[in-house]
Amino acid sequence: MDNKLLLVDDEEGIRKVLSISLSDSGYTVFTAENGEEALKIFRKETPQIVLTDIKMPGMDGIELLQKIKHENSDTEVIMITGHGDMDLAIKSLKYQAVDFVTKPINDDALEIALNRAHEKIRMRQQLREYTENLEALVREKSAKLIEVERQVAVGQAVEGLSSAMRDIAGDLEGGLTYFNEMPCFVSVHNPKLKIIAVNPLYKERLGDKVGRNSWDVYTAKTGARFKCPAEQTFKTGKGLRTKATVKTSNGDKAPVIVHTAPIRNQDGDVELVVEISADITEVKRLREELHRTQQRYQQLFDEVPCYISVQDRQFRLTATNRRFKEDFDVELGAFCHEVYKHRDEPCPNCPVARTFEDGQSHQAEMVVTSKTGEQYNVLIWTAPLRNTAGEITHVMEMSTNITQIRRLQDHLSSLGLKISSISHGIKGLLTGLDGGMYLVETGFAKKKPERVKQGWADVKTIISRIRKLVHNILFFAKERELKCARLDGLNFAEDVASTVEPKIKANGIEFVCDFDTSLEELEIDAGVVRLALINILENALDACIEDEAQKSHKIVFSVQQEEEQIIFEIKDNGIGMDQETRESLFTLFFSSKGNKGTGLGLFIADKIIDQHGGKISVVSKPGQGSNFRISIPKIIPQSIKNMTGDWKEKNE
Repeated sequence: MDNKLLLVDDEEGIRKVLSISLSDSGYTVFTAENGEEALKIFRKETPQIVLTDIKMPGMDGIELLQKIKHENSDTEVIMITGHGDMDLAIKSLKYQAVDFVTKPINDDALEIALNRAHEKIRMRQQLREYTENLEALVREKSAKLIEVERQVAVGQAVEGLSSAMRDIAGDLEGGLTYFNEMPCFVSVHNPKLKIIAVNPLYKERLGDKVGRNSWDVYTAKTGARFKCPAEQTFKTGKGLRTKATVKTSNGDKAPVIVHTAPIRNQDGDVELVVEISADITEVKRLREELHRTQQRYQQLFDEVPCYISVQDRQFRLTATNRRFKEDFDVELGAFCHEVYKHRDEPCPNCPVARTFEDGQSHQAEMVVTSKTGEQYNVLIWTAPLRNTAGEITHVMEMSTNITQIRRLQDHLSSLGLKISSISHGIKGLLTGLDGGMYLVETGFAKKKPERVKQGWADVKTIISRIRKLVHNILFFAKERELKCARLDGLNFAEDVASTVEPKIKANGIEFVCDFDTSLEELEIDAGVVRLALINILENALDACIEDEAQKSHKIVFSVQQEEEQIIFEIKDNGIGMDQETRESLFTLFFSSKGNKGTGLGLFIADKIIDQHGGKISVVSKPGQGSNFRISIPKIIPQSIKNMTGDWKEKNE
């Protein structure tokens, strides 16, 4: 394995220490103190792994990551970050960094990141070898198909043979040797409609008819002077194609397709006629063999354990295998980016486009959406398909579903990320709590009630933030057991509204509540459902704040009941979402807010509602706002109660 590694950091001490440690681990280490120097070394040495700091003067780590991935997408990049750079670290993962480690660098964490990089490199190599074997098998099957097709097409080549026969007309016997190996009955006829030469197969199957009449070999109406193909060609001067039946030497009858070609002398008169007859039963056999070969090829194509598609230069799907059809909503002629990503335009850095441009195979990893709405991580490999002139007409794209692997890797990676960010967040909260407590203590000591009031308000705010952080951690880290109880539905809705109303109105946004006054009792875990609804309401607030196209904005929070369901609806007239954003909305760490979002809020909200046996649906279009519809059973289903020990203990 290539053990070249490029280390990039503007701190000389870190470069020295890590170089020694990595060299001891068997790596050939190259170092650079900035992004510009790193690019020069990268282009010269082409290391498989790059370890780079995020924050550097000049070109930072994110820009270096993008440039390296643009030049060689196979290179794996590990980011080095401080505790204050978590947003940049998350951003680097979106730009295909394989992992990141935090300062001060822990040897075990670095080893895990390097192992992950090597695992990804090995996986890509295995997929490459698998694809090359598949391409070789496809080429072998294609060669057999071409050979059979050539045999079937022999009749179509007869007209072209007439010019060759013209050149050998003066040497009849020598000319016929060209046809001795042809799998057809070949005969030459003179103007007197006498057979003057035949090939060996003709003699073997039909008998030696040299000197006999041209029509003697045929049965029925064709076996008459003015109906035989040779006579018709002498009469019209043109080649013809017809069906007939011939008598074999053992008395059987064989259906044939007859092709004739006139051979002219120097004056342009027809001097000879060549008849080539193909046994239809043999043609049928060849066609059946071709059909069987095509079936075997299609079976191979369909049974490959990955998604395969063939695309033209407009990225239209011209062929797909069975697994592709099963998991995606496919119509031949549809655009790949519509089927895979539900996009109106081709994907950025599309590997198929790159293969059309340079004729090379390319790899990429992306997230696609199936016809059921599930999202899959796929590892993509492309291969050019060329015509006989060597021109690329299509590109074959093979995609392997690595969703389970990615989920495991993301869980491990995000766990480390969350622990780091939690420690940083708690540190800030404790500092704020110390400030509030100081105000309370000094207020009492100096008998200043206003200071006590201000300090206590700060303490309450910090406690509220700690509570929300803990709830997020619980739902992110593990399946939290529900603590369900029956409560008044209207009071619950009003409590949620009163929590977010001050923040919404403080941003100049109209807040409308529409509650069904006849709401019945609910059986829910009030604390977590409240958290889910607040997350969605705050998402609506962010959408309105971000929208600069409209002068006024409004959020409507309504609660209704439908049979056995309670329906919470949150509407806004904010910026809205496209289809790709809607489908990724509840994915862990997905955020359309850039560095302003954590990618946790809606993920946790969806998890909470799902735990209650409910569902969240979203209707949204860019520039037309969003409508979140949250449905929850009024009474927790028995299947969920059985899994929730706390509920049983509380209600026994």
